[in-house]
Amino acid sequence: MSSLSTQPEFSPRQNAVLDSALRLLVDGGERALTTAGVARAANCSKESLYKWFGDRDGILSAMIGYQASKVRTLEERAETLTVESLRAHLVVFARDLLDVLSGDVSLALNRLAIGQASRDGSHLGQMLQERGRRQIGKRAGGLLDAGRRAGLLRFDNGEEAYGVLYGLIVTDLHLRMLLGEDVKPTQQDFSRRAERAVDAFLDLYGTKRQTAKP
Repeated sequence: MSSLSTQPEFSPRQNAVLDSALRLLVDGGERALTTAGVARAANCSKESLYKWFGDRDGILSAMIGYQASKVRTLEERAETLTVESLRAHLVVFARDLLDVLSGDVSLALNRLAIGQASRDGSHLGQMLQERGRRQIGKRAGGLLDAGRRAGLLRFDNGEEAYGVLYGLIVTDLHLRMLLGEDVKPTQQDFSRRAERAVDAFLDLYGTKRQTAKP
């Protein structure tokens, strides 16, 4: 039986505060993202913000983790995985990844990190790696490893296999959007892109036990 591998990290109230912080960042940029601004927008006290998240960097870290949690992977025991269920789980992951990376929040966070990259003491890029991409990759890696143990995938290096999957899903789309290109794929476009990427990945790493694509 499958279950979501992401566990709630924050309470519903804390998630609502993070949503307010994300809207502030998108609408007002870096200068709008202050503890006072977040407290006003979320109708909570600064004391609560410090208790829940710490300082501004803590809020940013929580925002990144909250965004990453929207990319779902499904846990399933290796012994119950089939070709069809593995493919379905990977397609869900790929579609969620595209949804998150193409959203205004992800673009705002990444542009902010790029703008701060040359500043001394800026940790946003590192936070995006640690709390964002690596956490997403860790969950996806668990699914890939289950597929390997089930005999449905063959690879020697899990990180390398995940890197290939990520590249097939994202291609240059995220970079083009970061650079301001007017690329607005529809949900149907994302579904097709996700399925093509997963099928290409299974062509590369699937075993002889793979069956024909649906």
